[in-house]
Amino acid sequence: MVHDPRSPETLVRAARSAGVTDARLLEAVRTIPRADFVPDDEVDAAYWDSPLPLPCGQTTTQPSLVAMMVSALDLAGDERVLEIGTGYGWQTALLARLAGRVVSVERRPELVAQARRRLAAHGFGAVEVILGDGTLGAPHAAPYDGVIVCAAFPEVPEPLVEQLRIGGRLVQPVGPGGQELVELYERRPEGLEPVRTLVSARFVRLYGAHGYDEGRS
Repeated sequence: MVHDPRSPETLVRAARSAGVTDARLLEAVRTIPRADFVPDDEVDAAYWDSPLPLPCGQTTTQPSLVAMMVSALDLAGDERVLEIGTGYGWQTALLARLAGRVVSVERRPELVAQARRRLAAHGFGAVEVILGDGTLGAPHAAPYDGVIVCAAFPEVPEPLVEQLRIGGRLVQPVGPGGQELVELYERRPEGLEPVRTLVSARFVRLYGAHGYDEGRS
């Protein structure tokens, strides 16, 4: 049987190859069409396991890496999750399928509008997509059981640590932007404790009050 590279099964296989075993997450990858969460001129490439360009100089995360990062949160179904960097919302949709509540913060109005529209079209209208500075988090819905950061900075912004409950998990690419280590942390009473490094990857920079200053290179 010839495999169709335009099929979501391509992404399911890529996620499995990356070590993802969570059946609920794999089913979400299979049934939430990535093609509906990429720019119209990138639809033909939606089921390749590769990042794709977004407006505003942004890039989607590679699907297998998305699955790996989401899997690391170890979601059971009723958690409250904070996502930093919504993009067009595919990862947001995966989180919404797996968790009880998702709050996503995106700093670019064009991406907020796209994500809200695309999420609502697939029945994820209850997901809260906020226009704002992701490094400040979203304190109105804290504490969170999981935090996932989709841009790189050499350290975890302190507001995100403060909004994570004790025992909660946080995933973030740690580095200058361009080549970093994706790290998994767990919050302890004394602060964040490293759990493990997931993978080496390339991410855009995290901008904001507790990240990079966009006015500087």
